[in-house]
Amino acid sequence: MPTPDVVLLTKADCHLCTAARAAVERVTADLGLGWSEQSIDADPQLRERYAEEIPVVLVNGIQRDFWKIDEDRLTRTLKKALEG
Repeated sequence: MPTPDVVLLTKADCHLCTAARAAVERVTADLGLGWSEQSIDADPQLRERYAEEIPVVLVNGIQRDFWKIDEDRLTRTLKKALEG
């Protein structure tokens, strides 16, 4: 069974990032998955690409959500990735 790679992109002083962390943690914990967080602050390419959309959730390198993380949608996406 493939394990989805879940990455939360964040930046400093981001009030939406706090809620996003909690959402990603809840969803991944319910599914028994890990996740990682990456700041765009030190990466010029990520900062240029995602500056206006932070926080962003990537699943297997594909952007799946941004700003306010929809836990139901993320759950469906991860379940589909686990099947796949």
